[in-house]
Amino acid sequence: MSDTLRAGVIGLGMIGGGVAVSLARSGRVPAVYDLRPDAAADLAGVPDPLGSPVEVARISDVVMVAVVNADQAREVFDGKDGLLRAARPGLTVALLATVALPVVHELAALCAERGVGFLDCGVTPGDQAAENGMVAILGGEQSTVDAALPVLEDWAKRVVHCGPTGAGMATKIARNVVTYGSWRTVTEAAALARAAGVDPARLAEVIDAADPEGRTLLQLLRMQDADGVLPEAVGRQVEPLMTKDLDAARDLAVALGVRIPLVETVRTQVRRTLQLDAGPEPSPAPSKDDVHAYGLHMMDQAYGPGFSAAVQDSGDPFSAETVDYLFAQVWGREGLSVRDRRLLTLGVAATVGRPELVQIIANGALVNGELTTEQLREAVLHLAVYTGWCKATATHTGVTAAIDAHTGAQPSSSRPPTTAQEQ
Repeated sequence: MSDTLRAGVIGLGMIGGGVAVSLARSGRVPAVYDLRPDAAADLAGVPDPLGSPVEVARISDVVMVAVVNADQAREVFDGKDGLLRAARPGLTVALLATVALPVVHELAALCAERGVGFLDCGVTPGDQAAENGMVAILGGEQSTVDAALPVLEDWAKRVVHCGPTGAGMATKIARNVVTYGSWRTVTEAAALARAAGVDPARLAEVIDAADPEGRTLLQLLRMQDADGVLPEAVGRQVEPLMTKDLDAARDLAVALGVRIPLVETVRTQVRRTLQLDAGPEPSPAPSKDDVHAYGLHMMDQAYGPGFSAAVQDSGDPFSAETVDYLFAQVWGREGLSVRDRRLLTLGVAATVGRPELVQIIANGALVNGELTTEQLREAVLHLAVYTGWCKATATHTGVTAAIDAHTGAQPSSSRPPTTAQEQ
């Protein structure tokens, strides 16, 4: 029965054309359609295109649709000469185009109305389509998958059924996030290497040699349980290493004058990434066009969530200018990160000997994951040399209070002597 299933391919670009070539090589020569009459001219073993999608559907049992976008998919499915004009029991359609999930469900509903099986079928990597080298990422009913499987296996090296309708597309979209997010990571890493005088090709050589199968990329995912929960013991073990390594990257970037915004973001989200009581997701930043709202947002970024509530509606002109100028226009400028500006401000607070201001600044660093408790304590010692030991007492008091509040510890008994504070 599987040998008699007839295949069709609509859209003969890189992916659809490659699928058609792989099918032909497997001995299941497909019926094909493309807007370009000569689209199959350079596709080995693939016949000339038919005149419309409906003609392909009439002589096929499983049709792969590999168009570019949602509008093209709608036209192929339900246009004047769409394949659903040839709807009949036993016909299965696999959508290979990457489209939004609502479009997937819209097309699935059209197929269901006409008794046609539907599969959303993400594919990757597209450049391996003609070598039977792609993975087919399926969403749909198990019975529909079973009906189409012999044809799918003739062009895919692996078929993965991810769940019901939409699951294949959601998995493909998530996979794309990994791909493009990794590209940004590689861009920043290569910029660091290049600025340090290292040929990025050597970086690639090291990565290829150390992790040829790319296991590190998905290591965090594999450490999680079936519900996506990372064991707390694992998170606590990884946190200091992750923090240390990202701090080293950030310090190198500062020294070399390289901007690494993704690394900055990853560093501030270490505890959230490792599921260590990171709290709720932050709200998106307001537009910079709304100066006051953006200033309040930056105030919370600097001093911790909710800090701006005390001045939000105060009506005090000084407070308003603090929000609209200091935070919206200065803290909100590019060029220095929030962490950079925090360290500068901490130095000023230490100079004037204001423990309550130091506590606010240190608390923001802890809440945002920008500085560890150990780094803050080290900062106190460093600043003591420059501000004087007596003023550093106030810095120590403020930092210790912030750490105690952040960790839920009892007030520390390791305060400097009262006589030093009075000096």
